[in-house]
Amino acid sequence: MASTTWLHSPAFTHKLLPVIHCPAAFLRRNNIRRPHHFTISLSLICLFVEFCIVWVADDLKFEGKLKIVEYPDPILRAKNKRIKEFDEDLKRLVDEMFDVMYKTDGIGLSAPQVGINVQLMEIVLVNPQIQRYSRKIVPYEEGCLSFPGIHADVERPDSLKVDAQDISGARFEVNLSGLPARVFQHEYDHLQGILFFDRMSDVVIDSIRAELQTREHYILIYILIYFYRMLNIKYEERTGLSSPERIDARRRSKKPAGFGKS
Repeated sequence: MASTTWLHSPAFTHKLLPVIHCPAAFLRRNNIRRPHHFTISLSLICLFVEFCIVWVADDLKFEGKLKIVEYPDPILRAKNKRIKEFDEDLKRLVDEMFDVMYKTDGIGLSAPQVGINVQLMEIVLVNPQIQRYSRKIVPYEEGCLSFPGIHADVERPDSLKVDAQDISGARFEVNLSGLPARVFQHEYDHLQGILFFDRMSDVVIDSIRAELQTREHYILIYILIYFYRMLNIKYEERTGLSSPERIDARRRSKKPAGFGKS
């Protein structure tokens, strides 16, 4: 944490990346040739900056506009902190998340999907906990803003009982069924670091495997493992993953993520 506190928000990174790219733009405008390793270095720096966000993205304060975090960004697997301060920063985050959700035609959104690792989803439910699931399990085609263009069947309980807090901190309970229950479970999974393909069968996974692999083919990401080891950043402790995610690493015999209380 200490080694990356200078990256205090995703907005900082969005401001920094154009600066990193400036030398490349300058060279293009002036028709100056550059060595291949220079291109690699710039790309590596950009990816390294983006990856560092995962270690400090648990603050409710942010700058600029929120953007959707897409797979395989490890921020989607990172641990999400419970919210303790019900203040103006929380209200602003809620408003901005609703704005992002509506602009992207989403029907649900969780804080980690916009780069902030806290227990918040847009319905609005703060620090939600599932008290009870129904035994009826139903399939339904789902999509996800963090997986643009990918849709597949996911099996989930048809109804459930939820305990949560509202934006002022007051506790309440709600019973959900049908589509509202599915939307809640999808967003709740995000708060647990579970992605929708974790709940898919092997057959369904195979139907979208090529699309997932396309998203994973950023070879320079694997070079970043060296940087994490060199800086002694506890990647596995923070995300629960020993290395950047690949769909091919999923064991075919593994059962879909189970349902239960967290």
